[in-house]
Amino acid sequence: MKRYLILILILLSLSISAQEINWLTFEEAAEAQKNDPRKIMVDAYTTWCGPCKMLDKYTFQNKDVTAYINKNYYAVKFNAEGNETVVFKEKTFTNPNFDPTKKGRNSSHQLTGYFGIIAYPTILFLDEESNYIGPIPGYKTPRQLEIYLKLFNADHHKNIKTKEAWEAYSANFKYEFIE
Repeated sequence: MKRYLILILILLSLSISAQEINWLTFEEAAEAQKNDPRKIMVDAYTTWCGPCKMLDKYTFQNKDVTAYINKNYYAVKFNAEGNETVVFKEKTFTNPNFDPTKKGRNSSHQLTGYFGIIAYPTILFLDEESNYIGPIPGYKTPRQLEIYLKLFNADHHKNIKTKEAWEAYSANFKYEFIE
């Protein structure tokens, strides 16, 4: 009986600590916005990208990052060289040059070009109506990502028009995420 109780407690603690981001498709996020408007955060990755894997392992597994994203954003995971058909803003995007026999790099998805993605990973931010706000390219630690998550969520980016304004904002930013 003690063994079962210990096993149940271990499994329960693992499920509590192993919180994950609620990843959606573009279509699911757009549909969810109709009932509960939120911004969308898109993880544009590729299967061969080392920094993309680091983002998944270290940043997107961080409990502060996970909790903040799940509470404030619809999160979309998008393979920028994948073969899925994506309907976004009433347009259909595919990857007509996708080669399923390739291991590693493949052709870019049409949606990758639509957003102007040139590096992987790139985290895209969209507003509550799926309008493009901007990209954050490259691997980010939980603390490096925190400033952008909060910047876009609170619409502070609308007031930052110069390099000096960004420097002032970032110098005064109070980090809360634990790495």
